[in-house]
Amino acid sequence: YSEAGLEQSRLWPAGTLCITIAANIADTTILGIEACFPDSVIGFIPDKDKADARFVKYQFDATVQRRVQQFTPGAAQDNLSEEKLLSIDFLVPEVGEQGRIADILAAYDDLIENNRRRMALLEDAARQLYRDWFVRLRFPGHEHTCTNVGIPAGWHRKDLGQIVTLKRGYDLPTSLRVEGDVPIVSSSGITGFHNEKKATAPGVVTGRYGTIGEVYFVQRDYWPLNTALYVSDFKGNPPAYVAHLLTYVLGGTQSDKAAVPGVNRNVLHCLSVLAPRKRLIDQFAEFAQLTYQQIHILESANEQLCAARDLLLPRLMSGEIAV
Repeated sequence: YSEAGLEQSRLWPAGTLCITIAANIADTTILGIEACFPDSVIGFIPDKDKADARFVKYQFDATVQRRVQQFTPGAAQDNLSEEKLLSIDFLVPEVGEQGRIADILAAYDDLIENNRRRMALLEDAARQLYRDWFVRLRFPGHEHTCTNVGIPAGWHRKDLGQIVTLKRGYDLPTSLRVEGDVPIVSSSGITGFHNEKKATAPGVVTGRYGTIGEVYFVQRDYWPLNTALYVSDFKGNPPAYVAHLLTYVLGGTQSDKAAVPGVNRNVLHCLSVLAPRKRLIDQFAEFAQLTYQQIHILESANEQLCAARDLLLPRLMSGEIAV
């Protein structure tokens, strides 16, 4: 936290329920470690004889968030005081039943979080392999490969535009979106769904302005939004390899526009990159594609887990389902 935030904070113990009171009052978490909170957060220490902190967190997610909106109707920035929050009442069962309800919901959250960690490990494994082979040049057989000015034999310097063609995405106002299963991919990833596609999977998308430097590998037909650039032509290169190439190339991208960061695709096309032998590219792409497939399976599993949890949440909180 900033120095100012620390001056207005104090140390709270592990197991504290944390509720953001400014900017986004929907954020509710349970802190598992001791920490200092900035003044935009309210922390509650539960009485263990009366409340399970996890249950209170889920109760907030299920019912309290909607009721909180009455305190700041039409405000440009939500702001919730401790007094206002404490004025909200809701029915709760005895603490033992609270714990049983929380156990059920937490089991879903634990599975979701475990899948997220597995996805992160898969992404990191492919990223590290790319860096070993194509940045540190420790690819299979590198010990017996001659180099010239640091470039292995059979490798070449090329402009990025010789390897891929980047194209600006398409505008799609919220008012024109129709419910469907086609992901809308912006500079910050999937931000919604539509019933019509503009690009065919597999796809590679990166930010044009807004979030710069992030690269997304899309495994189903999609709609690239106008805040993004997408690869419209892979020019015979495996999409899984291109995704990691762009991730590395754009990793240090900085915008010269402070207010609205952005990149120009024509500038990116002129960037010089090292092009390996095709056989090596295909070897890496085979491994990367497998990791992306596993990530896709885990993402789909998480979607189902989230849907099941969200279906159970209000029913458990209301007592409709007995535990």
